[in-house]
Amino acid sequence: MILFVAVRTQGDRPDALRNGPVAGPAEVSVACGRMGRMRNDEGTSEGKDAGAGTGRSDGPGELPEYAERVLDVAELIPSGRVMTYGDVAEWLGEGGPRQVGRAMALYGGAVPWWRVVRSDGVLLPGHELTALGHYREEGTPLREAARSAEGHLPRLDMKRARWDGEGADAGEVAHI
Repeated sequence: MILFVAVRTQGDRPDALRNGPVAGPAEVSVACGRMGRMRNDEGTSEGKDAGAGTGRSDGPGELPEYAERVLDVAELIPSGRVMTYGDVAEWLGEGGPRQVGRAMALYGGAVPWWRVVRSDGVLLPGHELTALGHYREEGTPLREAARSAEGHLPRLDMKRARWDGEGADAGEVAHI
């Protein structure tokens, strides 16, 4: 990330400030990344009562409750079928597509992550080839890309591949 900061030299400063120190480069927050840091260096939530009532767990090695529920849904999706981030949130009755995406990004490596997808059927950026291999292996319906499409990668055929949760085992669903 390149950050341009305008810094005035002493010659540019108003007369009242000429004898003071020259401003240095601006500080950049540690949390300037796309999602930022959600915990401080000690591993605890920042601020008093941070995370209270949000289902976050602070124990080492424990998944936040919401993330655990998202991963449980991902494991229910049958081979060759997909659910969108929004479908998962709607199915859980909590959160939204961004919260589901965040949970999958942080904790989804041990579940079939390729079955939770964008609503437009575009393959997950940075994981296209891995996901495509899984889709082809499972027989997930795909739409071939137009020759003018960047990289000529297919998309998911959302009309045929989308799973609505019907037919899920009631015993598995009950614990979510």
